[in-house]
Amino acid sequence: MYKLIDGKKTANDIKREIAAEVAALKKSGGKVPHLAAILVGNNPSSETYVANKVKDCEEVGFESTLIRFDEKTEEDLLLKKIRELNNDDGVDGFIVQLPLPEHISEERVIEAIDPEKDADGFHPVNIGRMVIGAPGFLPATPYGIVELLKRYGISTSGSNCVVIGRSNIVGRPVSILLSRKGMDATVTVVHSRTRNAGEIIRSADIIIAALGSPGFVKADMVKEGAVVIDVGTTRIADPATKSGWRLAGDVDFENVAPVCSYITPVPGGVGPMTRVSLLKNTLYAVTRRKG
Repeated sequence: MYKLIDGKKTANDIKREIAAEVAALKKSGGKVPHLAAILVGNNPSSETYVANKVKDCEEVGFESTLIRFDEKTEEDLLLKKIRELNNDDGVDGFIVQLPLPEHISEERVIEAIDPEKDADGFHPVNIGRMVIGAPGFLPATPYGIVELLKRYGISTSGSNCVVIGRSNIVGRPVSILLSRKGMDATVTVVHSRTRNAGEIIRSADIIIAALGSPGFVKADMVKEGAVVIDVGTTRIADPATKSGWRLAGDVDFENVAPVCSYITPVPGGVGPMTRVSLLKNTLYAVTRRKG
């Protein structure tokens, strides 16, 4: 019988830990962590994510700021706001919510963020620090995945781990984190040009599915007792729901779950851990400067 990896419960546990640290900071006269977010346009998924982020901040005692821009906002105006946040001593960490409108370069936006306030952990400086194992801000979703594995006592040392997808946000960074000293997994990254992908995935002790293709991972691709982490969150039409849509993961949960030892649901798996990782990075920014 498989065990469900409850990301929502784990994230709530971590939020209680963070809240206790924030309370101690306040008591000692320290700075209350302040996390800001910039939202360009009104992408429904981004709206939901940012609203939840604001709620998370309230729960742990953080200050939070939401800065909204119109869909047609020019890149220069957005970059100006980023420079303002970089120079605002009151803000400890901030994110620019992705995806951005097509006329704005995500690369230029990410590189404009001060690496010391990079709550998402996407800046090339922080990616470089992660690669060499130096202290820094970790990409939020990979950070959350690693934390889930640790908190559920799932051993990665010597394990054969297959990451499906090679995005800069999830696939590549999580493959690096899992292969670092202390995690010690043997990692293979499967992507659209991989030959015999199904055969490679079937050999995995741990599968991280992060390609954004609903139901891609089928039961016959998973070996008995494997751990399956589903990062996919694709909105698909569902007239049976009140909203008219539902979130679908990259894993065919109903058929894959009976084969697994552990599996994350969608929603309620990796998603809450991504948000709590933003809080952890922001708290780290405060304690790092304090130290």
